[in-house]
Amino acid sequence: MEFTGRFAIADYIVFGASLAVSTAIGIYYACSGGKQKTTKEFLFGNKTMGIIPTALSLVATFLSAISILGWPVEIYNFGTQFATWFFAAFISMPVPAYIFIPIFDKLQVTSVYEYLELRFNNSVRLFGAITFIIQIVSLKSSIEDNLEAAD
Repeated sequence: MEFTGRFAIADYIVFGASLAVSTAIGIYYACSGGKQKTTKEFLFGNKTMGIIPTALSLVATFLSAISILGWPVEIYNFGTQFATWFFAAFISMPVPAYIFIPIFDKLQVTSVYEYLELRFNNSVRLFGAITFIIQIVSLKSSIEDNLEAAD
């Protein structure tokens, strides 16, 4: 099959079916019972979720479609030095798991920004948020520059 850069009929069918199933799941859970009444209930899941849904949620948060598609391209274009990221992530994961998460759980905060506001003040929270935004925008622009250089 030749790649034309355009959607064929089968592509539209699969894409439309994916959107329809995703929308149906969302509508079902929005209309069915068990609605959360507070933000804490929504964010913490009433602390009744089992280990499997929690683990799958963390994996879905950690891995995005962009990373699944982008990592092989990165390794293909620039070599296997990117694979060192996996080793660094594996080594560094116990730090938040055993240090930060228990503190956040004890304080009942939902984000590091909420913790910064609780520990310091709203200005520090705002500074942290702005710093994160700048980091993400810089990272995005450097990724785009690398992709353009690879072409």
